[in-house]
Amino acid sequence: MLAVQAGVVLAPRRPPEIPQLRRLSGPGWALIPIGSIIGVIFAIRYVSGTATGLTYLALVAVPLLAAAALGWAMRGSKPWAALGAVPLFALAWADRTSLAGEAAATLLSALSCVTLGVLLAAVTPPGWLKLGIVAMAVADTWLVLSDLLQAPNATLVAATPGSGLPQLQSELFGSVSMGYGDLFVAALLGAVLAREGRRQWPAALLTLVLAGLFDLLFFVLNELPATVPVALALIVGELWRRRSRARETASGSGRSRAPVLDSG
Repeated sequence: MLAVQAGVVLAPRRPPEIPQLRRLSGPGWALIPIGSIIGVIFAIRYVSGTATGLTYLALVAVPLLAAAALGWAMRGSKPWAALGAVPLFALAWADRTSLAGEAAATLLSALSCVTLGVLLAAVTPPGWLKLGIVAMAVADTWLVLSDLLQAPNATLVAATPGSGLPQLQSELFGSVSMGYGDLFVAALLGAVLAREGRRQWPAALLTLVLAGLFDLLFFVLNELPATVPVALALIVGELWRRRSRARETASGSGRSRAPVLDSG
């Protein structure tokens, strides 16, 4: 599951320049990451039927968004590859209690997050979106530490669409569970780096390493905010980038021009 999260950081392509999206751009979109976690948790707590509604929403939206990722939003995507979402959904439905079915459902969710990340990065200024990623991790940590996340999350995970249909509102692989937002925040990191034309693989690798170290806390805790390693990878990357720029500036200012001899 940690490898899937890191892969989602690596997957997004650079958001294309679409005039219609450009007209919609603005910093307000940066509120979506934190709103997606706080809004969902409190809606489940206080509005009956929210978990069931989200289950049906995910059942429809996730395969469509996954197809969009395969055909458009991810690196190396091809239009014909969008059809790959069909066998993934079929496997997730037909064999939903096996590891193969759970893996297919997880991959569908991961791909859908890639599409959402690319779309959000296309309409949100990069600096604001980075703040949104950090804010989402802070909110996730607060919800876990205050014990506000556990009960609504359990309700969401337990919700089923019925008729043996797959549950796509959260990710489960064996005994490991990961929330949809944990993949969504990874897609945001990858998409914002892609928009800036920066390499994504260092951030993906750093996310994997930090998540592995962070998960050592499972020896003493039962639940962790999996958005935190992604936010830490972003912060470390930004600090390293600023340090590199400062070195380049210092190196440039330290150079002197060779003296020009006046032949006259």
